[in-house]
Amino acid sequence: MLDPSALLKASLDVGRDLFRASPGTTGARSGSVPIRSLGPSHRERIAQHLLALDERDRYLRFGYPANDAQVRRYADGLNFDRDDIFGIYNRKLELLAMAHLAFSVDPQFNTCAEFGVSVAQKARGRGYGGRLFDRAVIHARNEGVTQIFIHALSENTTMLKIARKAGAVIERDGSESEAHLRLPEADFESRVSELVDEQLARTDYHLKAQARQFWSMLGTLQDIRQGVRDAREKASP
Repeated sequence: MLDPSALLKASLDVGRDLFRASPGTTGARSGSVPIRSLGPSHRERIAQHLLALDERDRYLRFGYPANDAQVRRYADGLNFDRDDIFGIYNRKLELLAMAHLAFSVDPQFNTCAEFGVSVAQKARGRGYGGRLFDRAVIHARNEGVTQIFIHALSENTTMLKIARKAGAVIERDGSESEAHLRLPEADFESRVSELVDEQLARTDYHLKAQARQFWSMLGTLQDIRQGVRDAREKASP
């Protein structure tokens, strides 16, 4: 009989091999960071990720010290039909980082989009913000966007560094800065890259979900077995 834990380990090993970095690749395949698009079913995890940000991080992300009610209102108001949200999960399915690519609602500027990102404190220093930006840029190109804007506080040096590294033009106006990056048109490579990255990220997410379900089930079985043992010991003369 197959050992369930051995079977699970083999599946996870296959999943990790899919994301192993290789020269000349981008997105989720580079640096083993699966990034997937998020939908309405992820709304609560998005809210919990943002609520976990401290006062300083909320100030940098939203441009003001957002309280819990304002953060919750932002998460509840996300329009997944119009905009695109991307996220990075860990093995526990905790949302470590997320990006919001907001498309213009003005028809005159329908080729423009705005980028915003947040990263959990414990996940800093891994380049997640830059990787999410790269993922958003590929998607924006494929959606016909020609220019991405980043509105950030001038003291948000991390965000401005990401924009500058991508070649964006940054204009500073006192305490606020705005970066804008012109994008090339979509091509075969950008379309295939996004399709592959999204599929790999979805596979990674499902593997993590299956792993959590397995260990949860295993824990429940162990509790049941312990309960049976305890009952037998009490019933023994």
